[in-house]
Amino acid sequence: MTKHFAFVSLPAAGHINPTIPLVEELVRRGHRVTYAGARQSLAGAEKAGAEILDVPFRMPDVPPMTDRLDGAEIRLMMQLMLDNTRTSLPLLLERFAADTPDAVCYDMMTVMGRMAARKHEVPAVKLMPSFASNETFSLRERMTPTAGFDPAHVAEFVRQLQELGEEFGVSAGTGFDEHDIAGLNLSFLPRRFQLEGDSFDERFRFLGPMFGQREVEQWEPRDPGAPLLYISLGTAFNKRPDFYRMCFEAFGGSGWQVALSVGAGTDVSELGQAPANFEVRESFPQLAVLRQASVFLSHTGMNSTMESLYYGVPLVAVPQMPEQALNAARVEELGLGRRLVTDEVTAEQLRAAVEQVSGDEDVRANLADMQRTLRECGGARAGADALESYLA
Repeated sequence: MTKHFAFVSLPAAGHINPTIPLVEELVRRGHRVTYAGARQSLAGAEKAGAEILDVPFRMPDVPPMTDRLDGAEIRLMMQLMLDNTRTSLPLLLERFAADTPDAVCYDMMTVMGRMAARKHEVPAVKLMPSFASNETFSLRERMTPTAGFDPAHVAEFVRQLQELGEEFGVSAGTGFDEHDIAGLNLSFLPRRFQLEGDSFDERFRFLGPMFGQREVEQWEPRDPGAPLLYISLGTAFNKRPDFYRMCFEAFGGSGWQVALSVGAGTDVSELGQAPANFEVRESFPQLAVLRQASVFLSHTGMNSTMESLYYGVPLVAVPQMPEQALNAARVEELGLGRRLVTDEVTAEQLRAAVEQVSGDEDVRANLADMQRTLRECGGARAGADALESYLA
C-alpha cells in the first residue's frame, strides 16, 4: 500500500546526502515523499522525486579551527536549534495538518521533526548520519572531554526547549540524542564502525552508506599514471587557507598528483600560486575522485569517512570539530588510517602520514575487510524495507 513519508533535515550536505538514495528508493516503490528543509539545500531530494516543503532552517556561522569547540560555540548551536524549532515547527504542523504523513523521518539534529510527529500522532523514525546513541552510549557525553558542554547552559537549553513544546502543546524532550530513541532508528553506518555497536538492539538498523545518483558522477585526473591524493575539509568548516597553503608546502613538487577541494568560503586567489601537481577547485565530485584516489587527507566528517572506506581509500584525518575527532579516532582504532592533531599539525607530519598509510599493508588489509562489510549492509533497499515493515 502506498504511504506518505515526510523527511525533515538540516541544510547540510552531511545530513541530507545520505537520505537521498532512500528517498529515491521509496519513490521507486510508489510511495510519496515530502522533504522539509531549506529549499536551496534540497535539489537532490527534489530530483529524487520528493515534494519540497521550504522551511527557514539555518546553520551556525561557526568556523572552528580545531577539533575542540568552546562553550560559546556550543551555546550558539543550542540557540540555533531553539530558533529553528520556533520558526519551523509552526510550518510543519500546518502542512502536516492538511496533508498528514504516515511517518516522519527526522534527522537526529531536528527536534522539530519529532515534535511534529508527536503532535499529529504518527510514527517517528530517526535518521542518524553520525554515531547513534542509546541508553548506554551517549555521543554527547563521549564528546564532552573536547567540547564545552557546560551543565548550566545545557539545563537552560532544555528548559527553553520544553517551554517551546508547551507553547505548541507537544512534548519536546531534552533535544539530546541519548534521550530520543524512536521505534525505528536508521543509521547510515555499518554496525562494525558504530561505537559500542553491540549494545544497539533491533530498534536500530545499520544500513551503511548509500549514494544513489551520485555514483554516476565522472571525473578524470590530469595524470592517470601518478598516485592521487585527495584533500578536502568537507562542506561546513572548511575556511582554512593556512591549512591549504600547508598542503602546498607538504606535497608541492612531490610524486603525488593532488586534487584539493577548498570549499565555497575560500578565495582560491588568496592562496597564492598552486604547485603544478595540484588541481584546486571549490569542490570535486567526491565519489568519482575517491574511486581513483590512493589516500584521502580529510576532516573525517562521517559521510566522507564512509565514502572513503566504501572505496577502500586510507584516511589521514585532520578533524575540524569534536564529532569529526571521534570519527578520526575510530578510523585509527580500526587500523583504517591515521589521525593528526589539528592545531599542531605541520607540513612534514602531513607528508609523513600520507606516505605511511599509502604503503601500509596492514591498513590495506583492514580497508579491504571494512569495504566488504560496508557493501553488505543493505543500503537504500534495506532502509525502505525497514520503513515499510515498521508501518505494516
